[in-house]
Amino acid sequence: MNSCNGRLVGGIDEVGRGCIAGPVVAAIVVLGPNTEIEGLTDSKKLTPARREYLARQIKNQSLAWAVGRAEASEIDRINILQASLLAMQRAYATLKLQPLWVKVDGNRLPKLPCGGEAIVGGDMTVPEISAASIVAKVWRDEEMLILDAIYPGYGFAVHKGYPTPIHKAKLMELGVTPLHRRSFAPVSRCFSIFN
Repeated sequence: MNSCNGRLVGGIDEVGRGCIAGPVVAAIVVLGPNTEIEGLTDSKKLTPARREYLARQIKNQSLAWAVGRAEASEIDRINILQASLLAMQRAYATLKLQPLWVKVDGNRLPKLPCGGEAIVGGDMTVPEISAASIVAKVWRDEEMLILDAIYPGYGFAVHKGYPTPIHKAKLMELGVTPLHRRSFAPVSRCFSIFN
């Protein structure tokens, strides 16, 4: 049952916290009381093709869904935790059907005009959170494909902004872009070398 004492429940999760480039993206999904989508789990446990398939199912079958984000510059200004919570607030604010209760993956709740609970490991066990995890991951990955064309050479389409050895090597070779989080150690080291 995807409700809490008869109230609609939204699941919230974010992706991109560990990246050194690109936004942190949060999604919120409200599943109907009788909506069951087979295969929901933590987005990181799924293949890209399976995530994309499930994201389409979630968008088609959910009562509502929305995405929020915080940019690299905001992450640098307020830190990654606060930026993640801000992205969650933005997702909730744009949702067309706002639930009275939310379940959030992790141990922190964003400030929202409704009640809620933080659930560590919720993306593995709570369908609404799993759905949000998948929607956020697919959304962010698609954006990184676009950014790969705008900033060629960094490999954003492959590593999606995570600090892989190839990404760090390209960062040292090509320099820092506006997408890079300058407050993160691999980027700040590179930025100090180039400036």
